[in-house]
Amino acid sequence: MRILRGLHADQAAAGLSRGRGRALTIGNFDGVHRGHQAMLALLNSEARHRGLASCVMTFEPHPRDFFAQRAGKPELAPTRIATLRDKLAELARCGVDEVLVLRFDERLASLPAEDFIQRMLRERLDTRYVLVGDDFRFGARRAGDYAMLDAAGAQAGFDVARMMSYEVHGLRVSSSAVREALAAGDMARAATLLGRPYAISGHVVHGRQLGRDLGFRTLNLRFPFHRPAAHGIFVVRVHGLSATPLPGVASLGVRPTVEDAGRVLLETHCLQWPQALGLDAGYGRLVSVELLHKLHDERRYPSLDALKAGIAQDEADARAWFAANA
Repeated sequence: MRILRGLHADQAAAGLSRGRGRALTIGNFDGVHRGHQAMLALLNSEARHRGLASCVMTFEPHPRDFFAQRAGKPELAPTRIATLRDKLAELARCGVDEVLVLRFDERLASLPAEDFIQRMLRERLDTRYVLVGDDFRFGARRAGDYAMLDAAGAQAGFDVARMMSYEVHGLRVSSSAVREALAAGDMARAATLLGRPYAISGHVVHGRQLGRDLGFRTLNLRFPFHRPAAHGIFVVRVHGLSATPLPGVASLGVRPTVEDAGRVLLETHCLQWPQALGLDAGYGRLVSVELLHKLHDERRYPSLDALKAGIAQDEADARAWFAANA
C-alpha cells in the first residue's frame, strides 16, 4: 500500500495509477470497523473489475476536531478510536492500493464542493469511480452530498455509488457506535463492531520508571490525542515482544495519582515477562496491545502505597479473568 500525504502528494505517485485512474472512497475511517471493511472490499472489487487503483482519501486531524478547535470548544471534538498508525495498518490489511492523507485545515475546510470535485477528484486524482457512505457530505459548509456528486459524475464521466448502513447482529456499525461501546467499557461489543479486539500500537517509550519503583514494570505507549475513546484499567494481551502474545493489565489515561500533565499514556504491565528479553529490551519495540476487558475507571489514590495496593489488586483481577477465559 502506498501512503500519500498532502494536497500535492498524489503528483509524486502519479506513476502508480497513470493510465489506470482511481476507484476512490472518502472518509475519516476512525477504527476501520466492519462497515468500513465491507465498503473497502466493494471498492477493491470495483477497482479490479475496472482496472483501476483503489484509493482511500482520509483526513488528519478529524474534521470535527478542527471545527471544535476553531470554535474554541474542544469538548465538541469526537473521542478518538485509533491513531493514524493503526488506521493506516488496518487500511493496508484491507488491501487498498493507496491512502491519501490530507491535512484538514482552513484551506480544505473552505474549499467549495464544486471545486473539490473538479480539482481533487477529476484533475489531481483522475477519479473514475467513487464509493461513499449513505450520510456522506463534503465541501465548505458541508454543501456537497451524494446527489451533487452523482450529478457531477454523470456529466464528467465517472461513476458514483453509495453504500447504505451496515449491520452486525442487529447493531448498526459506525464509528459512533464503536466510541459508545468503548466509553461504556463494553469491549466485547466493540470487538463485534470492529471485527477484532480493540488494540493500540506504538513504540515503547521511556517513562518516569515509577512502575519499576513500585514493583510493576510497565511498557509505555503514547496516545497522541487528548480524548481517547476508551479509558480506564484493562485486561490486555501484548503482541510484539515474543512469539506468542503476553497477558497483562494496562492503564489507558492521564494517571491522575502521579501526574497532572493531561497527556494520555497506555501503560502495560505484563503478567509474564520473557526472561530472554532482558529487563530493558522492550524500549523502542513496536508492540500492539489488545484491550480485552475493562476492570474499572481510572482512580486517584491518596498515596503511592495505596496506588501500589491498587495495582496489585488489578493484577490479581487480570489473572483471574485469564483463568476464567482460558
